[in-house]
Amino acid sequence: MLRFSGVILFLVASGFLYESNPGPARTIASGASLSGSLRSASPMLEPRSGHTATLLPDGKVLIVGGMRRNQDFYRSAELYDPATGKFQAAAGDMAIARVGHAAVLLHSGKVLIVGGWIGHGATDSAEICDPATGKFSTLARMTSRRGRPAAALLTSGDVLITGGGASDGPGGIASAEIFHAATGVFEPLGPMHSARIAQTTTVLRDGRVLIAGGRADSVTASAEIFDPATKKFTVTGNLLTARYKHSAGLLPDGRVLIAGGSDDRDWSGTLNSAEIYDPAKQAFTAASPLNESRFKLPEAVQLSSGQLLFAGGSKTVEVYDPVSRKFLIVSGEMDTARHFMTATKLNDGSVLLAGGYPGNDHSATATWIFHP
Repeated sequence: MLRFSGVILFLVASGFLYESNPGPARTIASGASLSGSLRSASPMLEPRSGHTATLLPDGKVLIVGGMRRNQDFYRSAELYDPATGKFQAAAGDMAIARVGHAAVLLHSGKVLIVGGWIGHGATDSAEICDPATGKFSTLARMTSRRGRPAAALLTSGDVLITGGGASDGPGGIASAEIFHAATGVFEPLGPMHSARIAQTTTVLRDGRVLIAGGRADSVTASAEIFDPATKKFTVTGNLLTARYKHSAGLLPDGRVLIAGGSDDRDWSGTLNSAEIYDPAKQAFTAASPLNESRFKLPEAVQLSSGQLLFAGGSKTVEVYDPVSRKFLIVSGEMDTARHFMTATKLNDGSVLLAGGYPGNDHSATATWIFHP
């Protein structure tokens, strides 16, 4: 039996975030308005959760790694082509199977893959996928082993990598590093003020990065700002609610909306609350709640309208409208709640929702398309 970020995992050699508890019954606010629609799409080639999905410069989506079920993890990758609506196998595989890793599209058009869970712990390995060939190549190792790290592309083209889990224990780590895209070198940074796993990282309009929530020994309400100019972390205002496995997105006015997640009780402590961080005031204020409590979420997707899409942890999908300042339900539902699925905005403004797992350890091939 293995622990990852406070969740007990059964028979999971990698320490990924599976737990069989189906969680509390879902409740939807009555009279919620509708925004956009959801329809089923062609399935992936393999059932996956804890994978990554990255929009490539040619408009295709690169799906990498993840798990089929407990103890069954992928080296493989596949590509979604919006022109055909179909998935096809990528030309190459990663050097190692991994789940709970991070992927970032670099300015070069290549995709950086870092960290994740392998075996009984985390890895410090990193790879680059070249979409021109579909092949993966290994890089120098990171400065720390990181399962489920957070990664953010800086305006410089380098990548900030923070936190994650180093071992089977429930807590995260405070260490951070920068990947220099021009040299392929990982540079260690001074640590964050708080250890974190399952936190969010959001690049602000001025290029700084907001890091919020996550878990150390317990779930935290702390937040901090990373400044690329000084390479320093500075404490900022606390979240109103301690949370991890939540989601965050940048609003058109430069503020950050943070929603969902869970407290220390995980499945029994899922949250529907939301809050907004104002960089000018360095403070969080309450926002209208989600219509449903949800956790184990992908990053919120900023739509062309400026609205933010939140998916995962429920059969429904919600859109936050900054004009009405409310969450709106999307027309249509997925077949079941999906945890650790991916949400990827396509070039036409629609969003590909892929994979995830329900209340058992079997991942899904199913995908859906959100149309604004």
